[in-house]
Amino acid sequence: MASKTKILLHKDELKAAGMDILALKGLSFVDQELHRDDHYMFILLKSGHFVCEVDFNRIEIQHTALLYAAPGQVQHYLKAENCEGWLLFANPDFVSQPLREFFDSVLNVSQSVEVAENNPVFATSDILGAWWSTDSSDDDLSDSVSTSLLDSIIGMMALALKGTSIQNHHSNSSKYVLANRLKQLIKEQFREMKQVKQYALLLHITPLYLNEVMKEITGFSASYWIHHEILLEAKRLLAFSEKDVRQIAWDLGYEDDAYFSRFFKKHTGSTASAFRKQKP
Repeated sequence: MASKTKILLHKDELKAAGMDILALKGLSFVDQELHRDDHYMFILLKSGHFVCEVDFNRIEIQHTALLYAAPGQVQHYLKAENCEGWLLFANPDFVSQPLREFFDSVLNVSQSVEVAENNPVFATSDILGAWWSTDSSDDDLSDSVSTSLLDSIIGMMALALKGTSIQNHHSNSSKYVLANRLKQLIKEQFREMKQVKQYALLLHITPLYLNEVMKEITGFSASYWIHHEILLEAKRLLAFSEKDVRQIAWDLGYEDDAYFSRFFKKHTGSTASAFRKQKP
């Protein structure tokens, strides 16, 4: 079998301040390889046209828009035309817990949003970009300025994304907390647990109520999120490993690889082998 494309992991690339910021204008995204980061990536687009894939989902933004990718997500930059704005990277350790929880909650649901030209996130990012390019000191006071600006920018991005995905819900509501808890449990347990009733038992609620909450908060049922996590990991293994379908099925917790193959085709419209051939 032909060797599969190796997925790159970008790690430990950020400065001690836990961040970096680059002007989009003049950056070349040509021939960028598939990769994962160990940090957050944010794009603050002031003008132009940008296209990428994040976890096999095509995302296209233009004019004034925001986009993010979380640590560990597979990224592939496809097109960048006349882009102006900022490319911002942030170590998760420098992102507050409420913001990390929010970005986790909208993962694969709402990772980009159009915003108005006068959104203050652009002015704040301009300030951070100017500060970052001119400040040469390496001390706690300087780092605190950068961190404060970073926190403001990421917070404003979260507010913009919040309006597209969970309107009328508050981060401290019990249903919102439950939805986040389920998604975290699925990430941890999807290889061993594949039924809604198993997660409902862990959460001490009924499967019916769990599905109702997930549909209300995310727009999708609990079973959708279980299937989504399984399929996402399956696609990653098919695209970036040399394991055969039987080995991948076993890794995902399926003893019957034929059942896994039927499951994959039912939910993707493609066989596992056909999907693998489509990837570089």
